[in-house]
Amino acid sequence: MKTITVIIRARPGTEQTMREALLKVAAHVRANEPHTIGFHISQDASDPCVFTTYERFADEAAMDRHNGSAAVAAFFETANPIMDGEIVFHTCNEISTK
Repeated sequence: MKTITVIIRARPGTEQTMREALLKVAAHVRANEPHTIGFHISQDASDPCVFTTYERFADEAAMDRHNGSAAVAAFFETANPIMDGEIVFHTCNEISTK
């Protein structure tokens, strides 16, 4: 199982735009990506500018299809101009789950 954890900071005042862009990706995943096992989005409880995604893929091919999708490209078109700093991005091999 491949996983990706992403931490994104939106510029103050653009939180809703970032939230909506992430939710569009989630809708695409639900409708079109059967091998994306999980796609979780969180918004920090104390700082609404900070978003985290946790993404689980059946294999590397599924991860590559997701990352190469039009939905992810559209997300970055929206997100890039409103990001506050660099994205923190971790691609991992899952070693335990409940």
